[in-house]
Amino acid sequence: MNRLNRVHLVFMDTSRIVYDDRGTGEAVLLLHGLGHHRRAWRTVAAGLAPHYRVVAADLPGFGESPAPGPGGPRAYDVDYLVDAVLQLCADLGLEERPHVVGNSLGGAVALEMAARGRAASVTALSPIGFGSAARTAGARTLALGARAAARIPQRLVRAAAHTPPARALAQRALRADPGPPAAHGIAFDTSVIAPGSPFVRMARHVARYTFSGTVACPVTVAWGERDRLLPPAGARRALRRIPHARSVVLPGCGHIPMADDPRAVAAVVLRGCRGAAPYADAARR
Repeated sequence: MNRLNRVHLVFMDTSRIVYDDRGTGEAVLLLHGLGHHRRAWRTVAAGLAPHYRVVAADLPGFGESPAPGPGGPRAYDVDYLVDAVLQLCADLGLEERPHVVGNSLGGAVALEMAARGRAASVTALSPIGFGSAARTAGARTLALGARAAARIPQRLVRAAAHTPPARALAQRALRADPGPPAAHGIAFDTSVIAPGSPFVRMARHVARYTFSGTVACPVTVAWGERDRLLPPAGARRALRRIPHARSVVLPGCGHIPMADDPRAVAAVVLRGCRGAAPYADAARR
């Protein structure tokens, strides 16, 4: 069954999360990265739906899901996203512990859910939170740069983003292989750095975020071998913090592997979900 639903959540303020919901059976929850949207999972979701109920959500502030208003009672950060996603799971009647798959920022949300005991398994694709000290310092500098860029008139930012050098940079940063025709139209979405945008608000929290939780469920950490935003060395740090995790290299993939090789990503997710069955059986005994 394929369907698009909107759910209205009362979560510290009045908000809503927009999601796609298809398939039946155990639930698999798909979470995108910073500045992205649920449609990034479309092809992967189609490959999973014959086997699972698949829910792909727009995180608050991205895609069609609005961000909380500024000046609210709590910070708009990774913990906020985790609480919002857990509320979504409750509203949808998902089982207590769905399988959770996340890319980049979504990978951090998935692992934080697991640290709270709320995931049957996690597949984290190039998750944030495992950067070196130098990489973390660089991310903070970029976050400051995004806040500074937000003060530049949008017409100038849009014009700069569509110059050949800026397009080439976007293609190399966002796709493993910038050569195919499908990558030629890629450019940075300048709307995300508008003053007070969710991207600008969230970027500073992402820049200083480090995963420090303890995870008991099965975990797969998959990294694109051509990831230029978060180098694959992050996988080694992830394995040191989550020693039982399975490590997967995604050949020919960049930071958004769902765009580069959705079939390979779907296969990794399926293996991770099916590998959780022995853990579930042991927990029931």
